[in-house]
Amino acid sequence: MKTYIIGHQKPDTDSVVATLAFKHIFDSDKCWGHSNSIICITHDLNLETKFVFNKFKADQSQLKLIKATDIPTDSKIVLVDHNEESQRLSGLNQDQITDIFDHHKINLNLNKPIFITIKDWGSTNTIAWHLMNLYKLTIPKTLASLMLCAILSDTVAFKSITTTDIDKKAAKTLAKIAEINNIDQLAIEMLKAKSNISKLTDDQIISNDYKIYDFFGKKVFISQLETVEQENLFKTRKQDLLKALKNIKQKENYDLAFVAISDVLKINTKLLILPYEEKNIAEKAFSKKSENSLLDIGPKLSRKKQIAPAIEKALT
Repeated sequence: MKTYIIGHQKPDTDSVVATLAFKHIFDSDKCWGHSNSIICITHDLNLETKFVFNKFKADQSQLKLIKATDIPTDSKIVLVDHNEESQRLSGLNQDQITDIFDHHKINLNLNKPIFITIKDWGSTNTIAWHLMNLYKLTIPKTLASLMLCAILSDTVAFKSITTTDIDKKAAKTLAKIAEINNIDQLAIEMLKAKSNISKLTDDQIISNDYKIYDFFGKKVFISQLETVEQENLFKTRKQDLLKALKNIKQKENYDLAFVAISDVLKINTKLLILPYEEKNIAEKAFSKKSENSLLDIGPKLSRKKQIAPAIEKALT
């Protein structure tokens, strides 16, 4: 029986690398019951993830781009870096899910008990590292390099509020295995790759890294772009981005749609917001007034802990 290891829709570096990390865990110890596992992605790799795979000469062909209909009905499914139905591969049969490894809050209603590991850490790859350490597994150099990058990405090079001491410990250990002496320099290289948005269309920027949340029956789209060109982006493309945001909201029938543009050097995030409901909800969520379709929410870099929960609370 095959096992499909799958990250969330529109996968980021943490989600993609986590599929590789857990395949390594499953292949190394039969106790997990997933010896015949396939690593999957639900969408093409983003700029940062492509850069990381190219830099460390990792084999991208091992990533199987799939649809729900590609998964045989007698197969097992392991979810990594997500658990909510709204963030899963569309059409996935939830009765085939046997395991979940995640670092987000739980929002589940399954028909049977499954194996779940949830840790309030900065990265799913920190969980993978913890299990590898617990089971005394050898981590290959290339995989260690990718896992380190995933942790740096999800913690915004340890600047995000989601960062924990165990994330830093995992990164330090993985850097030693990967023979990477300058973690800060690696983080800068990744940031430059992620910030190179000059060739992206407005639609691609809006949907570069998003998650769909179910807040009290409302379908809420929250996208986030981490860049060093925040102000320039607003000066040159704000109206076009607003139009793209409105279009994706209407096309996908979202109840609410927000885009967070985070400047990771200045440690500042501004929300790009539509009138009128988004404007009211955002101002209520962050107790600030918006101006010209922008709401400065200050040094909030974490969608998971600082942005999405505030919007959810405003909807109560």
